[in-house]
Amino acid sequence: MLYQRIRNLREDADMTQKEVAEYLHCSQQVYSNYELGQRDIPTEILIALAELHHTNVDYLLGLTAVRSYYGDL
Repeated sequence: MLYQRIRNLREDADMTQKEVAEYLHCSQQVYSNYELGQRDIPTEILIALAELHHTNVDYLLGLTAVRSYYGDL
């Protein structure tokens, strides 16, 4: 679920894998591996993805269907 969610969020934002990878300071191949589930996503990357897409880590992990953003707390 995590991998599909990060791909869907990226596509919803009309971003390329390269653009997200640049935001995360990693290569496009590393980010592609995250989306494909071929590489574990470090906690700091999960947090950065949640911030980028204005959602929360629980949503990314599939623990909730609520996409609310906690950054304003």
